Amino acid sequence: DMAITFLVEQFSDVYGELLPLLHEHYGEIATHKDHRVPLEPIVAQYRAREADGCLMMIIGREEGAIVAYLVAFISPGLHYRSCLTCSPDIFFVRQDKRTGMAGVRMMRFVEKELRRRGVKRWAMGSKVQHDASALFRYLDFQPVETTYEKWL
Repeated sequence: DMAITFLVEQFSDVYGELLPLLHEHYGEIATHKDHRVPLEPIVAQYRAREADGCLMMIIGREEGAIVAYLVAFISPGLHYRSCLTCSPDIFFVRQDKRTGMAGVRMMRFVEKELRRRGVKRWAMGSKVQHDASALFRYLDFQPVETTYEKWL
């Protein structure tokens, strides 16, 4: 996976190219599909977050093709004005790229970029059915919260 290069890219430039992977990601992990809720991103909101500087997109490419991504929002914590916080949206490494260190390399790239931007707190989530806890522990994250969902 050393051939994968990671860059900060713009939502507006990459969304069309990213969409097939978003659908693959949805098919693999979304509980929404079990409740007949389609993948239907509110593109205007992503564009607004891009315009106001809160949206960060890290894209991993191999031979020009997207094989990994991390999308997050960066802003002061609503309860902690002085704490610039990175909140997760989604992250994905294509299944055929998960055997190496691609995920670790992407997260290390993200961390370097977050430090460059002055972020103090970086939160990430791990699905119970698709557990990434080992990755986060390896990268020195500490577990702080468990999220529950109830479909109504």
